[in-house]
Amino acid sequence: MTTSDRKPRVVITGAGWVTPLGDTIDGVWQRLLRGDSGVGDIRRFDASTFVSNFVAQTQEPDLSRILADHEHHADAAVNTRFALSATAQAWKQAGLGDPATPGRLNAGFPALNPRRVGIYLGSGEGLLDSDNFFATNIAAWNAEKRDIDLGAWAEAAYQRLSAARELEQEPNMPVSHIADAFGARGPAFNCLTACAASTQAIGEATEIIRRGEADVMITGGAHTMVHPLGITGFIRLTALSADRNAGGPFSLNRDGFTMGEGAGIIIIEALEHALARGATPLAEIVGFGSSADAFRITDIQPEGLGAIAAMTEALEDAGIDPLARDENGRPPIHYISAHGTGTKENDSIESRAVKGMFKHNAPDIPMSSIKSMMGHLIAAAGAVECITCVQTIRTGMLPPTMRLNTPDPNCDLDYVPNKARDCNPVGGVEVALSNSFGFGGQNDTLVLKRYSG
Repeated sequence: MTTSDRKPRVVITGAGWVTPLGDTIDGVWQRLLRGDSGVGDIRRFDASTFVSNFVAQTQEPDLSRILADHEHHADAAVNTRFALSATAQAWKQAGLGDPATPGRLNAGFPALNPRRVGIYLGSGEGLLDSDNFFATNIAAWNAEKRDIDLGAWAEAAYQRLSAARELEQEPNMPVSHIADAFGARGPAFNCLTACAASTQAIGEATEIIRRGEADVMITGGAHTMVHPLGITGFIRLTALSADRNAGGPFSLNRDGFTMGEGAGIIIIEALEHALARGATPLAEIVGFGSSADAFRITDIQPEGLGAIAAMTEALEDAGIDPLARDENGRPPIHYISAHGTGTKENDSIESRAVKGMFKHNAPDIPMSSIKSMMGHLIAAAGAVECITCVQTIRTGMLPPTMRLNTPDPNCDLDYVPNKARDCNPVGGVEVALSNSFGFGGQNDTLVLKRYSG
């Protein structure tokens, strides 16, 4: 059954993000098109002894300027603050009200039924004072090359750490705070399927609306792993870049990804609900696919079979033939937001999967990785990349893959290298596809289309 056979259709009516490149849709979009970098030294803790000591760090939002009831969220961890800020942007753009003005939260549509407003996030942990505590001890241990006195460390932790505040770093807390701040009393979920989490969340939220279980869903993700344990873990996995001058995704001299952090949130609605309240659809979600590699925890299935399965399901859901051409000779997908992490394995296998999926059409489908500019937002990555697809549809512009100077022979597709591209002379972007692949073998794909009534 294709999307055209289903009711209701699902549209995006609002979007917001908080990223290393800023926190407004248009501002971040212009920086992406310019190829700006959000990468710099780690500022949150002393990383001087770490193999990888640079990240794409995000400015923490001032909730007092965003939410009228910001006092209720004073203890929220940084991932929740990212999520609240991004949700406020999306809520306002969707015409549902101004969260910063007392008494105006649902003023855009007073008839909004809170029991029909749900939340589905793909969010990971936040960080609190404990991270500074751990950073201090790890830095001392690294500097002195000695074992940590675990007994003394545990005693100090018991004296200094707050159990109530530590609760706030749990992955489900963004859902809790968003429900409270925006009065959402419908279905509420959070998943943490690694780097595929927020793409999965958006897809599952779409299915909730298709099943008639909600009219509106707040969906996307938020995450930070810019803390000592997060950075250490990915260093141990040899996944992080150790050279900030190395090539970007799909480049021959790439050496891993750069850690990022932030949030991306979209408001999705049943089309009839959106039109009834006079909302303007930004794009339509027409396809979602999900699969598991069932291969290895940190390795992608070498032939990209899991990625192909997710793309196949999404395209079938959208009623799109990957091998077709339109009357102007264009392939059916006009842009792919690549997972594009910059690791040797991911980029080559993702390229192989795209070629396996689209065959003769693959060389003519441009794809790029915004991770080359804002780093890898882990659980939140898919959400900001979904918003990127919305922006390509709205503007006809494609963001580049930066630092792609020496092409890898195993990555031989069109990655929009180093310079944004204007697709308007050839018809703009009508259909975009977004891929997300996560450790553990999760693969998720979304297909977005220009809303045409």
